[in-house]
Amino acid sequence: MRAVVCNEFGPPEKLTIEEVPDPSPGEGQVLVEVRAAALNYPDVLIIDDKYQYKSKPPFIPGGEVAGVVSALGSGVSDLSVGDKIVAFGRPIGGFAERVAIDASEARPLPEGLDFSEATGIGYAYGTGYYGLKYCGDLKPGESLLVTGAAGAVGLAAIELGKIMGARVIAAASSPEKLALAKEHGADALINYHEESLKDRAKELTGGAGVDVVYDAVGGDRAEEALRATAWRGRFLVIGFTAGIPRIPLNLTLLKGCSIVGVFYGASRTKEPEINAAVSRELDQLVADGTLRPKVARRCRLEEVPQALRDILDRRIMGKVVVEP
Repeated sequence: MRAVVCNEFGPPEKLTIEEVPDPSPGEGQVLVEVRAAALNYPDVLIIDDKYQYKSKPPFIPGGEVAGVVSALGSGVSDLSVGDKIVAFGRPIGGFAERVAIDASEARPLPEGLDFSEATGIGYAYGTGYYGLKYCGDLKPGESLLVTGAAGAVGLAAIELGKIMGARVIAAASSPEKLALAKEHGADALINYHEESLKDRAKELTGGAGVDVVYDAVGGDRAEEALRATAWRGRFLVIGFTAGIPRIPLNLTLLKGCSIVGVFYGASRTKEPEINAAVSRELDQLVADGTLRPKVARRCRLEEVPQALRDILDRRIMGKVVVEP
């Protein structure tokens, strides 16, 4: 089969497209014919050995897939050949024509979504829903500031924030990105390359500050966003596309605010009941038509290195999916 292979750690340009042996499902596993695999920021970190999950080269990156079960390993009884599934939580193996996964990682393809649309449910929307509801306790009528608002994770947070009844303020680095955020439901916009993130957020909330910050950017913007929080605000740590910030902890005392880490992948083992609830509730939002994930760009295996480079350089707006 054809696959994207990381033979040595480094930037996306070091990835190669190769013919590799087909995987075989082991005990408790299924073989999946991959129809779509989402490209996410952690994929960039994994291939550069900068992620909390470590894998020794050579390996196939890609952690979120959707496809059709084509073979069963021993001990699998709750799936059948021909089942359409989506899987998230496995950090590697997805950028290929076939992948063997643990049967426990597979969920039925959500009703009404195609394979590519379904791949966003795990990483972007799962992180967003888990973060906003179960970590940030976002309530109807509260204000939500989303940084990196035009990325797949940011757009998902905007959509979910609106579904949960919040007033959403989208922050991004260009008019084009902010226009996309507005299309996805943002109520107010901040271009943090042209204006102060803190000052504008305070202005948009009548001086009170925002109730919840959803920060997938980090870097210098993180402190600005924290300074924009309201009394008893919640600052949700999602990711660090602009680098890991150094936060003055005196701000938490002065504001009585909380800084909360959001690691949805870990909730699968640390908080299995909450993790299962997130999946059920997201599936229901899709089933009743409230939520419909969008795909901004579809690419082939040969295009994965460039697409990951675009993610690393923050040139991507929305979700990118490879369709082998």
